[in-house]
Amino acid sequence: FQVGDLRVTCASPPFSDAWEITVVRPVARLSIADYELQQDLIDRLSDHHRGMFVVGKPGSGKSTFAAAIADHLDLEIGAMVKTMEAPRDLQVAQRITQYAPLEGDLEKTAEIIFLVRPDFVIYDEVRRANDFRIFSDVRLAGVGLLGVTHANSGLEAIQRLVGKVELGLISQVLDTVVHIERGKVHEVLELKMVVRAPSGMEAELSRPVIEIRRFPDGTLTHEMFAFGSEIAVVPVSADGESNQSSPIRRLAAEELRRLIRGFTGVRVHHVQFTGESNAEVYVDDSAIGSVVGQGGDSVRALEEEVGGIRLKIKGYKELPHTLRREIDQLSHLQDHGFDPSTASRSWESSKGGRKGKRKKSRRR
Repeated sequence: FQVGDLRVTCASPPFSDAWEITVVRPVARLSIADYELQQDLIDRLSDHHRGMFVVGKPGSGKSTFAAAIADHLDLEIGAMVKTMEAPRDLQVAQRITQYAPLEGDLEKTAEIIFLVRPDFVIYDEVRRANDFRIFSDVRLAGVGLLGVTHANSGLEAIQRLVGKVELGLISQVLDTVVHIERGKVHEVLELKMVVRAPSGMEAELSRPVIEIRRFPDGTLTHEMFAFGSEIAVVPVSADGESNQSSPIRRLAAEELRRLIRGFTGVRVHHVQFTGESNAEVYVDDSAIGSVVGQGGDSVRALEEEVGGIRLKIKGYKELPHTLRREIDQLSHLQDHGFDPSTASRSWESSKGGRKGKRKKSRRR
């Protein structure tokens, strides 16, 4: 039972070998600013139309972080926030209503949530299979949702959804996982569904794949996909993406980038091969329509021009964060008259010129 902000648990024989009373009280109440998060992560947490998990071991500070997010959305964003808890022990602002299980059933509480129409809901203690089902039902109804669950890592929390939620719905139900360790944000993962061949498979084996990437650098860590009747969760090592950074792939991507730029006349930010005959092309968001053309005519003509490579045209905003930052830095240098591709040659020629002068002086 609960007394104020104290959670009191009593045990007696025959359940325990002796009488026991345990009282747990909150030791800290923090704000988002106390966590010293990057602005990219704050912006992501401020988007109250997401499905998120906050995971960690017991006592790691999950509920404290969830309460900080609730206060941030309420005070800074102006969102209507509610909580679903059993027991109600989150330390949140007074105007955030905290709901308990209605008649002992959180599923009935979820029905009340739909009537209230909040912007965001904090679902504390998502553990049992029924909790995951309620979480997915509320999220698929369009309500922003943050679930607090026990797990040793973000990946383990994602795997707990397997079998409880259909593969095609996982990335819609859950798109962000925040792993808390010792009261600090240890890791953030983001989920996104794409249709392609899983890493290491032939292009003909394309299928829906859920990419699990670190946020904000966009590093691919795992892939989830259907393999027969099973759902495979496969780690992608650095070697798994090495094909993208091999010298041959880099040369091919640069040549393809040059051909596309010459054929279309638009700025091509990045080209990435996703198979032997498939590539993703990133252009300005405003140029996607002109590159694809009416009914896809332009992109089909472009595919014929580059030798039958199947091209997927994407916008600049879809680039991974790290690539976008590198491209922005390179553009900034070029805007100020510095071209890295010619700077080294200029230095070598000037160095060679000095060497030539020294040789001539020696002959004299």
